[in-house]
Amino acid sequence: MKKVILYTDGGCRGNGKKKNLGAIGGVLFHPKSGSKKEYFEAFPQTTNNRMEILSIIKGLKLLKEPCEVEVYSDSAYVVNAINKGWLRNWKRKNWIRKPDPLKNVDLWKELDQLISIHKVTFNKVKGHADDEYNNRADYLVNRAMDEYLE
Repeated sequence: MKKVILYTDGGCRGNGKKKNLGAIGGVLFHPKSGSKKEYFEAFPQTTNNRMEILSIIKGLKLLKEPCEVEVYSDSAYVVNAINKGWLRNWKRKNWIRKPDPLKNVDLWKELDQLISIHKVTFNKVKGHADDEYNNRADYLVNRAMDEYLE
């Protein structure tokens, strides 16, 4: 099984406000061959959490075959949902999270389907620190929003 590394980030300017803009960015690379693919895209009227989840979905969708994937994200929300079993529990409870409804169910379902295809490990990285690829993913998020606004 091919091993790949995926660094992702999502962000939102004006998170939760009527007019806002979000974006995703990611760096997918194959360490053995050195090949690398970057992606970024902006989305109006969204939230930071949606962008964090979607950035991983987009990266996993780029894979043409089942792979062993190391995902690196600065989103505790996403990493904890996987590593602490929250996603598994939400699914078991028919995508319900009490006392409040589970947000972003559409994206959680899609991510759940994609991680069933691949062998995925989720790793939390500190955002805006000294991690080259996390910083690159963050740059791509901001580039997507800047280009959208031009």
